[in-house]
Amino acid sequence: MELTKSPGLSRKQGASASRSRHRRRLRARRWAGWLFALPALAFYAVFNARPVLLSIQYSFYDWDGVGASTWVGLKNYSEVFTDSEQLNSLLHAFYLILFFTVLPVVLALITASVLRQLQGRFTGALARTLLFLPQIIPGAAAGVAWMWMYSDNGVVNQLLRAIGLDSLARPWLGDFTWALTAVGFIGTWLSTGLCTMLLLAGIGKIDGSLYEAARIDGAGPLRQFWAVTLPGLRNEIGVCVTITIIAALASFDVVYLATQGGPGTQTMVPGVAVYNLAFNDNRLGAASALAVVLTLIVIAVIAPLQRLFREK
Repeated sequence: MELTKSPGLSRKQGASASRSRHRRRLRARRWAGWLFALPALAFYAVFNARPVLLSIQYSFYDWDGVGASTWVGLKNYSEVFTDSEQLNSLLHAFYLILFFTVLPVVLALITASVLRQLQGRFTGALARTLLFLPQIIPGAAAGVAWMWMYSDNGVVNQLLRAIGLDSLARPWLGDFTWALTAVGFIGTWLSTGLCTMLLLAGIGKIDGSLYEAARIDGAGPLRQFWAVTLPGLRNEIGVCVTITIIAALASFDVVYLATQGGPGTQTMVPGVAVYNLAFNDNRLGAASALAVVLTLIVIAVIAPLQRLFREK
């Protein structure tokens, strides 16, 4: 007698075969994605990951970059925190966060809130263009330009003298007291435009009905800012803070072109200190140790902030 397959069994076998084909297609797509990403991954491994690993290796040696190297263990790392110049460079970097991060974000919040009221007007478009101009200027060029502006006969001192504040005029980048603050304001000028553009984009995503509801409830502009604008910009503020803190801690081009760490070591930052240790003092091991410490500090500062801005 001829046996026939159960219809239910055939359907189950068909569904199983279909799922198997679907899994094979997913695996094929996954491997295809990795193949497309392989050139970028190879580039990253050779030019990013490998130098980082080599820096970690060099940090345990006393090496001039040419001759034989000598194992010194953690000596280079202990020097980062005992050598006054290297330690002060780290402290200076944290001081610059005030000018690269705090001031730009505060100014950008105020500016973005004002520009929201000018959307669609010529003045608003002009203001956005002028604010974004510093972003298309290389940091090195900005450092040179501000060096001229801060000189004894530069624009800053001419303005002070024009309004009768001659006593405040000075060669700002050559003043031991004000040099680091003067460099910080260059960072403020560079960062404010970028933060403003990011926050303006964030404001554009906030539902206009929220502002309308706030106005109906009697909220004024200041209350609308605290109750609607600020909470709605949580993610954008997180991006601004992250970018600008990294710029402050890893600053190099602006400081090097403007002051090269002077006068004395008053504007020395880790980026310039690493450069000097490696290429002027021929101490590749010490430079690598400072670079590794700076990387760990950046991660230690940024990681909690990322978690903070992600929390609901």
